[in-house]
This record gives sequence, C-alpha cells and structure tokens, in this order.
Amino acid sequence: MADPQRLIKKYPNRRLYDTRTSSYITLADVKELVLANEEFQVVDAKTSEDLTRSILLQIILEEEAGGAPMFTSDLLAHMIRFYGNAMQGMMGKYLENNIKAFTDMQQKLQEQAKSIYGENSPISQDLWAQFLNFQGPAMQSVMGAYMEQSKKMFTQMQEKIESQTRNLFSGFQFPNYVPGEGAPASDKAPATPEAGGKPAGGKK
Repeated sequence: MADPQRLIKKYPNRRLYDTRTSSYITLADVKELVLANEEFQVVDAKTSEDLTRSILLQIILEEEAGGAPMFTSDLLAHMIRFYGNAMQGMMGKYLENNIKAFTDMQQKLQEQAKSIYGENSPISQDLWAQFLNFQGPAMQSVMGAYMEQSKKMFTQMQEKIESQTRNLFSGFQFPNYVPGEGAPASDKAPATPEAGGKPAGGKK
C-alpha cells in the first residue's frame, strides 16, 4: 500500500510539524523535501486550510533575497502587471508548461547520461551544463523569432481591427457631413452675387 501524502501542520506560533517523523521542522527542511521531489501538503493545524502554496512562496522569497536571485526587478514588475489582467490565466499556464517542459528535458538527459556514463561520472554531471551552454544561443534565436512573429501577428490584427472599424462607421450617415471633405456641408455657404460670386449660367 502506498504511503499517504506527507502531511505538515503549521501551528499559530508559525512552527511546522511533520506528522511522518513526529518532529518540528524548518522552512529549510521543507525546501529539502521539494528538492527531493517529495510529495507533501502543509495545512493549518487549527482550520485544516491548505497552506502549501503559501509556504512555497515563502521559500521562493527567501531564495530571491539571497545572493543569486532568479527574477529581475523588471520581470517581477511585468508579472505583477498580469494580475487582474485578462491574460493572467493564460500567462500562468504558459509559464507552468514551459517550466515543466524544461524540467522533463533536464530529467531525461540526466537519466540517459547516468545509464551511459554511470551515476558519479564527471561527464554525467557536466553534460547538462554543456547542453545549456550549447542551447543558450539557440534558445535566444528561437525566442527572438517567436517574438518577431508575435509582433507581426499583433500588427496584422491591429490593422484588421482598424479596417473593420472604418467599414463599420462608413455605413452610418452623419448629418451635414460630406464624405471626403473636412467640414459639414452647412458650413460651406453657396456663392452669391453679394458675396462676389458668379450667378448660375455665368451671366452678370
């Protein structure tokens, strides 16, 4: 029978209690569980509210406050702007799918390297770093092409919207408006003899 999911309780004094080991643990211990791919859930000891996401965010915050942050200020600002935006759900899914694909690729490469070179082989350990060094320029090229294509699609969509808007409003008849002229027809008084114009037919 498979072991139930590891349950960690958080008490009002902010202490974390691991029910599997019957001992108190720290945030650093929870981080080790994450690194070991250990499935766990953090709940409020009093209300049983799921606090797993909150604890993971705390770990990320501590890592970002350390000496080697992963996210730049500009990236964090862009992420904040997506909250409440219509694109929020799509952006979250986009980031999740890309990180998962990147992780799966890393795992498969490491498994293949271990099967060929052994568990503790220097070649096996350095293979991922070598792959990233090779893949970096290629990824930049792919992302550059993707962004350029997205920019063109956005421009085409914008032009299409503008064209549809012009066609829509061209069907409406506005009072005192002559197409192709900048002023309403009522503002253009006809020429009269008093105004120095010529009467119809060219006779004075």
